Amino acid sequence: MEPDVKPRRRGTVKKILAVAAVCVLAAVGGVFAAVAPGLAGGPVDSEAGSALRTSPGIASPVVPPVNLDAAPANGAKQVNPAAPVSLKVGNGTIERVTLTSTAGKTVEGSIDGNRTAWSAAGPLEFNTEYSYTYVVKDAAGRETSTTQSFSTVSSSHEADAAVYPLNGMKVGVGQPLQIIFSEPVVNREAVEKAIKVTSSAGQVGAFHWHSDTMVRYRPENFWTANSTISMDMQLFGVDLGNGQIANFNKKVNVSIGDKKVAVADATAHTFTLSVNDQPVKTLPVSMGDKRFPSAKGYAVLMEKNRYDHFRASSIGLKPDDPAYYGDVDVEYTIRLTLSGAYIHQALPSAFPYIGNTNVSHGCIGFAPDGAAWVFDNMGTGDVVQIINTEGDFAALDDGYGDWNIPWNEYDN
Repeated sequence: MEPDVKPRRRGTVKKILAVAAVCVLAAVGGVFAAVAPGLAGGPVDSEAGSALRTSPGIASPVVPPVNLDAAPANGAKQVNPAAPVSLKVGNGTIERVTLTSTAGKTVEGSIDGNRTAWSAAGPLEFNTEYSYTYVVKDAAGRETSTTQSFSTVSSSHEADAAVYPLNGMKVGVGQPLQIIFSEPVVNREAVEKAIKVTSSAGQVGAFHWHSDTMVRYRPENFWTANSTISMDMQLFGVDLGNGQIANFNKKVNVSIGDKKVAVADATAHTFTLSVNDQPVKTLPVSMGDKRFPSAKGYAVLMEKNRYDHFRASSIGLKPDDPAYYGDVDVEYTIRLTLSGAYIHQALPSAFPYIGNTNVSHGCIGFAPDGAAWVFDNMGTGDVVQIINTEGDFAALDDGYGDWNIPWNEYDN
């Protein structure tokens, strides 16, 4: 009976395998009937209308997800207003982008030709929150909208600066360019790189930091007479250090006048003005006495006032001091230092000493006609060199003492 049993077993196995193969084909056929054309006669669903697929499988085609790279990051704080705002996508395209401040101000931008990158066209504002919305489309045509927000550097970390000379001013050959920042500057090199100074005469200068908030610029020698100077400051967004960000770009154009340099001689009691290196006038003066000797070296003329009011208390003098002069009205004043040295018309009590004795508190005093002539013929940025005095140099930042710094020390 064994021959009869073995055939029945082989037949049973074949039947079981045949049934299993039919089941597998039926299962697979059911899937392909839904999504793959040609494998079954049923309807075909669009990939755009189905759940996103990110890996290959029985379903076809596979639509990769859109890759997004948006800057600044969602929720970012203290964003530098000069930092680029951008969106880049992979596996898709950018349909539209809006960047709007909470005040409703829209920041314009542009999408590139491939519609895969967008960038803001201009800088942002300080101390402002922005809403950043972008719509992207994947390869199957599905759009996704995303909104995120960020805020820029707060007012407490916003740095401004005062610049002198002012745009359009005409000054003398000794006037340094000066910037005073509202906050301390740590990254000095970054600041200097953001400032371009050009001279119509081709002069090249250097920066000198008098403090962590004040920097000046001058050439090795006086500015060339009747030249023009341009200072282009692209400082918006420059990190000054300690989180302080500069908030401005400015351009200043300055005209330089004739070269006017005077020599005030404390021993000869004379004041000689040269214009374009030619002596034009010598006047008698009285300068600082032994207790208050005039400061030596170069001084650059600052502000001018036809009438001024001097107070002895402003230089520390008290009524019981023999040098006390109270409060007096003075004519034809031109400031030499911030601490109170001037060119001016001497007080009547000093008239007999003009040209022969030094009796002032450090100023250069003239007779009325001499004071008026200097006032009319010299101005901001012109230079006085004080010689033969027992006084020391004034503090380098007590006015414009930059020309008293040797060039090899200034350019550091």
